[in-house]
Amino acid sequence: MQPAKPNILVIVPCFNEQGAIASVVRDLVAVRQREGYQLDVLVVNDCSTDKSMDIIRTLPCLYLNLPVNLGIGGAMHSGYRYAYLHGYDIAVQVDGDGQHPADELPTVLEPILKQEADISIGSRFINREGFQSSFSRRVGIKYFRWLNQLLIGKTIHDSTSGFRAFNQRTIAIANNYYPDEYPEPESIVQFGLQGLRIKEVPVRMRHRQEGVSSINTSRAFYYMLKVSLGILFMYFRLVNKRAD
Repeated sequence: MQPAKPNILVIVPCFNEQGAIASVVRDLVAVRQREGYQLDVLVVNDCSTDKSMDIIRTLPCLYLNLPVNLGIGGAMHSGYRYAYLHGYDIAVQVDGDGQHPADELPTVLEPILKQEADISIGSRFINREGFQSSFSRRVGIKYFRWLNQLLIGKTIHDSTSGFRAFNQRTIAIANNYYPDEYPEPESIVQFGLQGLRIKEVPVRMRHRQEGVSSINTSRAFYYMLKVSLGILFMYFRLVNKRAD
């Protein structure tokens, strides 16, 4: 049973987002004060080469300054490990580029606070409001929706969403292992096979306020192929482990 006011850690991965990171942190702090959450913000600076780290040091937040670039999976794994080691009840991922409005945080937290899910995912495709992503990315997301249904029997509309909350059970699992490079779709299969309850909630997202996505039209096929291989490797590893 969750305590009356669970300890929440919002993890913000940051790589060269000097133009957005300050407003992301300050918006989260404003929601903390408005909602009365017991909440800390942890920015994981993934070896930014711009002035992100100089800005982070001035903000009302915790931070990790990674000595080498680990990518989004490594940055989030560092954050989940921090959450696990410091005993947080809930961990939330919010991207550092400003795509995820802090005002939507209560919506993403609700299934965890009500103990209705182990993982809550903010989805832009349930009510189809706000930023809907590029055409090539939507094609990829539909493909991963099909792959999730095939492998774990779950329909996840926004499998690449990085706006998600974990309870303590999921934090403990993510502390032991979290996918490296494109973790969102791969981790859904991981968590589904481990019997965790996944729930999507409708949220509005925005265009990124800073930075450039690593997934563009020319790299979309490469991304889908690489993530598919990672997902299949994950699937057969965990299925065989369950069979032992």
